Amino acid sequence: MIVRWGLGSLPEVLDELGVKDPLLITEELWQDVELPVARRFHGAQPHAEIHGVREATALAEGADGLVALGGGSVMDTTKAVSVATGLPMVSIPTTYAGAEWTPFFGVRDAEKRTKDAGFDARVEGIVYEPALTLQMPAQVTAGTALNALTHCAEALYVPGRTEESDDHALQGAALISRHLPSVLEDGSELEERRGLLEGSMHGGAALRVGMGLGHAMAQSLGGRYGVPHGAMNAICLPPALRFNADVAAFQIARLGQAMGTADPASRAEELAAIALDTRTSRATTSASWRRRPPSAAPPRPTRARRPWKRSASCSNRSGRAPQRAPRRVSADPSRTARPGQRGERTRCATPPHARSAVAAPLRRDPRAFRNTFR
Repeated sequence: MIVRWGLGSLPEVLDELGVKDPLLITEELWQDVELPVARRFHGAQPHAEIHGVREATALAEGADGLVALGGGSVMDTTKAVSVATGLPMVSIPTTYAGAEWTPFFGVRDAEKRTKDAGFDARVEGIVYEPALTLQMPAQVTAGTALNALTHCAEALYVPGRTEESDDHALQGAALISRHLPSVLEDGSELEERRGLLEGSMHGGAALRVGMGLGHAMAQSLGGRYGVPHGAMNAICLPPALRFNADVAAFQIARLGQAMGTADPASRAEELAAIALDTRTSRATTSASWRRRPPSAAPPRPTRARRPWKRSASCSNRSGRAPQRAPRRVSADPSRTARPGQRGERTRCATPPHARSAVAAPLRRDPRAFRNTFR
C-alpha cells in the first residue's frame, strides 16, 4: 500500500501505479476540489447505492485507474467499480471511516432493503489531507471516528489478529480517544484533526485482519434501515464489547488501557454522546411499539372442545388412541441413536454429501459482482 500525506502527492502516487487516465468518483460536496483528474463522476450515493455503482461503472470504460474522494460510501462505490472493471484505485478519505485500507465493501439495494458484501477491490494507494476534514459536521465526525474506533477494538480479538495489527489497533484507539473530544469542541483545529485522522489510519490498517460482532451488526442494521454506518457503529460497539467481555477479557482490557479507562464500552458511549443521539429506547417507547395493558386487549376467541368418542381402534380403557410404535434402530451407522439411548427415537444424521456442503466455507465469486453492476 502506497501512503502519502498532502494532495500535492497525488500525481506521484498515480505515477507509481502507472495510472495516466483515471476516473474520479466522488459526491456533489467535493465536485469543486481541484485534482489532476479529467474524468469525473459526482453521483456516489449513501451506503453505495447500486444505481450509483452502475453509473460509475459505465463511465469507467476506457479509464486505467480510479480515484475515490469522499467518505465510506464513496470508498465502497469505488471499490465496487474496481471489482467490476479490475482497475486499481487511490483513496483520498474525507472522513475517519478507515475504509481506504481494505478490499471489502458493501453495496445497498434500496428496493430490496439489503446490503451485499464484496471483496477483492484493488486498493493500492492512499493520500491523506487533514484540511479536507475541517468542514466535516460534528455528527459525521463523531460517527466516522467511532467507526474507526470499532475497527481498533475488534481487531484485537478477531481470529486473524497479529502483533502488527494489535500495535495499529492500540495506537489508533489511543489517538481517537485523545483527539475526538477536542475536535468536537473546536473543529477548526488542524492539528487535532490530523491526530484524529492518524488514529483512523491506524484503525484502517488494523481492520485488514477482520471484523467482529459490532461491525457486523452495524453493517446489517444500517443497510436494512438506511442509518449512517458510523452512527450504527457508535450504537453497536458498546454492547458488542460487553457481550465479548468474558471471552476476550485480556484484549478488551488492553483496549481500555490505550483509551485511558477501565471500561472501554462506557468510554465509547461517552464519546458518542458528545455529538450523537445513540439512544435505542426511543423506538420501543413510540405509540406503535407500546404494549397494550391486559384490560385493553380484546378477548381471544375460544373454541368449544368436542367430547372424545371412543373408537374401535382404541386399545385401552381411557379412551385415548394408542401411542405410535417406537422407531427401530437402523443398521446404517449414519442413523444411529444418541449416546445413552437404545434407539427408541432415532434422529437421522446429516448425509455425507450434505455435511460436506454445509461445512464448506461460503464464498462469493467476485465475478458475480462484475455481472451485478453491469
